[in-house]
Amino acid sequence: MPSGKRAATALTARPGVVTEEASANLNLSAAMRQYLIDELSFLERDNLDSFLKRSLKHGPIEGTHWLELPPDLLAPPQQAHPDCGPFYFSVILERNELRAEFLVRSSHNMHCSCIAWASPAQRQFLLDWIDKMLQEEFISV
Repeated sequence: MPSGKRAATALTARPGVVTEEASANLNLSAAMRQYLIDELSFLERDNLDSFLKRSLKHGPIEGTHWLELPPDLLAPPQQAHPDCGPFYFSVILERNELRAEFLVRSSHNMHCSCIAWASPAQRQFLLDWIDKMLQEEFISV
């Protein structure tokens, strides 16, 4: 594999390409759409861990962090359910990889119609945030 390139999934997709994979960590019957960066070195992982701990709210599972969606980017289903907010993207750091799911989640309600796949604007917000994080931590993909 050329220097500076990483395989994003077993499907040989590259970072920046939305992939669909079944998630073994979640009990979902549908495929999970996510952005995946794998083959992280120990130092890259450590830098990302530090950045995530400084920047995001911790999730309920170790290695999980919540990226809050700005109110101006809420889609109609989320705007219709203010009691389910705030809304988040899940960012998961594992031993060798970072995953960001394109599912907009409620902060406290797991089964509601306001939980939905990201709109194009929401998806772009997440991708821009990931690009900024990688740039700040000097990680090339």
